[in-house]
This record gives sequence, C-alpha cells and structure tokens, in this order.
Amino acid sequence: MSRASNLFQLCQIPSTNLLLRSSKFPRATNKLPRNTGMNVIPVWKLYPTLCFCKTVQTTTYEVVNGSYVPSTQTKQEKEMKDKSSAKLDTVGAFQKLPMVMPSVDILHSALRKAKRVLPTKGIANIAKRERNRGAKQLDALMKELVVPLRTYLESFPKKKYLHPYERSLIELTLGDGNYEEVLGNVDALRKKVVSVGKEHASFCAKSLTKREAEERLTEGVKKIEEVFNHEAQVVDDLLHIAKTLRAMPVVDLETPTLCLVGAPNVGKSSLVRTLSTGKPEVCNYPFTTRGILMGHIILNYQTFQVTDTPGLLKRSDEDRNNLEKLTLAVLSHLPTAILYVHDLSGECGTSPSDQFLIYKDIKERFSDHLWLDVVSKCDLLQKSPVVFITEDSPDHEELARYRKMGPNGAMHVSVKSEAGLAEICLVTSLENFFPLQLKVRVHELLTSQMAKIRSQNSNQENLVIT
Repeated sequence: MSRASNLFQLCQIPSTNLLLRSSKFPRATNKLPRNTGMNVIPVWKLYPTLCFCKTVQTTTYEVVNGSYVPSTQTKQEKEMKDKSSAKLDTVGAFQKLPMVMPSVDILHSALRKAKRVLPTKGIANIAKRERNRGAKQLDALMKELVVPLRTYLESFPKKKYLHPYERSLIELTLGDGNYEEVLGNVDALRKKVVSVGKEHASFCAKSLTKREAEERLTEGVKKIEEVFNHEAQVVDDLLHIAKTLRAMPVVDLETPTLCLVGAPNVGKSSLVRTLSTGKPEVCNYPFTTRGILMGHIILNYQTFQVTDTPGLLKRSDEDRNNLEKLTLAVLSHLPTAILYVHDLSGECGTSPSDQFLIYKDIKERFSDHLWLDVVSKCDLLQKSPVVFITEDSPDHEELARYRKMGPNGAMHVSVKSEAGLAEICLVTSLENFFPLQLKVRVHELLTSQMAKIRSQNSNQENLVIT
C-alpha cells in the first residue's frame, strides 16, 4: 500500500483509536507495553497530515467539478446568452431617457433642502451642536447635487449597447463624440462636487467654537455653489441632448416601414402628407426635411409606418452632409421598403441625368430592399424631356428613356393637381398604360415587407434554438 493511501486511511481513524503497527511507523516514540506489539503516534505529528489531506481532497474536488463536467455546459450557456442578446437588440432607448432638470433648478433645490437639515438631538454644547449642524448641512448639500447627476449617468445608455440606427442618429444629430464628451463632463462635475463637499464638511466638523462653525459652513456652501456653477453648463448640455433624442421618431422594427427616398425637393414630403398621418414641412427649396419624419398608414385595418428622409445629391459618401447620411443610415439599419421618388419636370433643381445616377447608385447598394418607383409632378411633364444646360446630349438609351418617363414600372402622380392620386398610371412600357390605385400598390409592398420581417424573425429564432 502506498504512503498516500496510508495517510488517507489515517485521516479516517478517530482520534481515540490512533494506534498503528510499529512496522509501518517506526518513528513513533510513545509505546504501549511490549505484549501489545503496538505503538502510539504523538498528536502533534497528526495535525499537519490531517490538514494536508483535507487540502488535497478539497482541491481535487474543485478541479474535477471545474474542469470536466461544467466546462461544456458553460460554453453552451454563453453561446445561448450571446444569441439571445443579439435578438434583443432593438430600438426605443431614447424614449427611456430621464427628465433632466436645469442646473439652476438642481442647485436651488439642493440649497433649500440642505438648509432644513437640523443638528443631532441631544447635543447640549452649543459649539458641538453648531459644528454638527454645519457638517450635516454641507454633506446634505453635496448629496443633493450629486445624486441627480449620478442618476443621469446611470440612465443614459452607452453607445455600444444601442441599436446601430440609434448610434447613427446620435453621431449625425449631435456630432461625433459629443454625446460621450458631455456625459464625461457631467461625471467630472459629480466627482468634483463630492471632493469639495467632503473636504468642507470635515473641516466644519473640526470647528472649536460656534462662530467658527458658522463661518466654515458659510464658506463651504459658497465654495460648493461656486464649483457647481462653474461647470453647470454641462448639465444644461445634457438637458439639450435628452430633449433632442426624445424628439427622434420611434421606429417599430416589427412593423413594416415605407421609406421615401429621392433627390431634394422632388415631392417626398407631399406624398407623405397625402399617404399617411405624417405632416412634414413642404416648401419649394432643397433640404426642407431636416431630419427623419415618421407617419402611419392604415390599410385594411393594418397599421404601417411611413418615413420621410432628407434628399440625396450626386456625390460620394465622404462629401455628403449629415442630412444625407441620415437617409443612408435609415436604409442601412432599418428593415424598410423603398418608395423612390423621381422629378423629371426640372422643378426640383436636380437634373434628370443626376437623378438617374443617384437612383442607379442607391438601387445597386440597397438591392435587397423591396422597391417601388414613383414619378411625381406628372402634370408638369412635357412631351419633350427637360434638358439642363449643364447636361450633355443623351446618348445613353436607358438615360434617354428615363428622361422621358422615368424607370420602367414607375407610377406617375401629381399631388398639386391630384392627378393620379386616386388612379395611378403604371408604366409597363413606353406605349402601354393601365390604371392602378397607388394605395393598392403601397399596401402590396408593405404586406410583402411584413412577410419578409416575419421570415427573418423565424430564422433568428431557429438559430437560437439550434
């Protein structure tokens, strides 16, 4: 039998029967009478052995349970958690932002509440009572200023946990890095108020006389108020951010969305006003739409979303302004069906050839989206196509056809004369037309978009299960 097994058996023997044969433990000193043939092991030699055996057994148990059995389960649970968190990635964080108070209101409320703090009851000495009151009021003032700031920091989400669409809205609306900078400044103000408040409260608690305690209280309140007022603008900046983000339209990822896209001033906002409950501004100048505007359509007792987006110009993505990038963010991060609007009348300020190039670029980039083309202002279309002075002669056959009637399959409408709103001409070729209602086509498009969303959700659920 090995020495380790002997040690283990030894741990199992009661302390009253610790008798082993002398042949196995020759170093034993306490001996029984010779006729017993047994030796006694001293107690002081048993404690290290017992502790050693207990440590070995405990460590082995942890290694076995930590390395072999649970390791595979831990990986599976981690994978399931990652998949479930990916599925829960949704929008709506901006509507959960806290109501941020103006810095002036926070300060006045803190001063008012701090003055109500009374000294601890039972202090007979006037000096001790006054310094107790001063320390407690300074501590209360510090906490009344710090608690709202800490609440704001905990309630505002971090960008990395937001939906990609909402991250794009923050960057394009507030400026790149401005969101994190303001939150960092608020946290710096919080730490500074805590430091100054604790310092002056401790200083006031060491006062020796009543007058000294009163002077240190006044000095501490003045210093805390000065520190807060010096950096109070960051709280007002956070208030502005909260108002701006809460005003962003809420997009339901489970509801089919129709996104109107096109060059500036082609009539997208007019169509949104006609088709949905949305009431965007309509003016005769480019970039009337300065943000993402949301409306709703109710067709056959079903509710759908309609989004008006800023216009796109003919230029590379690096040269686009933030309004154009908002449009691309909607198309990139939201499951939308596209209603692309063309204006061939020459009234929008963008030439038909430039619109054609923009259209081809967007069509190729977002080819996986469901698509419907509409030519607006059809009452202004002339028999001969409009040609800008800066344009070259149309030698491209597809471009020449586009100048005259728009893309193949485009629907012609006019909001101003109401021509085509109740009955739209669907162009199947340059010679053949047949009437079709616009809302019917839009309803078909959104119904297809709903089926597409459900199919994607079903595939995600199957991935999580497997």
